[in-house]
Amino acid sequence: MKKLPQISEAEYEVMKIVWANAPISTSQVVEKLTAVSSWSPKTIQTMLLRLVKKGALANEKEGRVFVYTPLVEEEEYRASASHKFLDRFYGGNLNSMVLNFVKEDQLSPQEIEELKAILDGKGTRDD
Repeated sequence: MKKLPQISEAEYEVMKIVWANAPISTSQVVEKLTAVSSWSPKTIQTMLLRLVKKGALANEKEGRVFVYTPLVEEEEYRASASHKFLDRFYGGNLNSMVLNFVKEDQLSPQEIEELKAILDGKGTRDD
C-alpha cells in the first residue's frame, strides 16, 4: 500500500465533496460545504490549499477559477484509514474489534444478522 497523506477529519469532509463531484471548482466546494457546515469560505479555501500541499488534491486554473481533482482514491484512503484505526485501537486484531462491538451492544440484531450473512459469503453490502 502506498504512503497516503495524513488527512484531518475536517479535510476528510472536503475530500468527500471533491470525490463525489470532481472536477469541482473552489466556489462549488464552498457552496456545498457552507450548506452543511458552519465553516467560512476562507476556512474551506484554506483546507483546499492544505490538501493540495499534502498531495491529496491537484488544482488547475481554468479561466479565473481553480478546479480540484483528487490524487488519492476514496477507496484507497478508506482502506488505509481503516487499517490505521484497527492497528491503533485493537492491535490490528479484527476479531477484538468485532467482539467489542458485540459485547458492548453496539450492534443491532439486524446488523449482527447482516454481519453473519457477509461472513457466510451471502452479504450484499456495497459500502
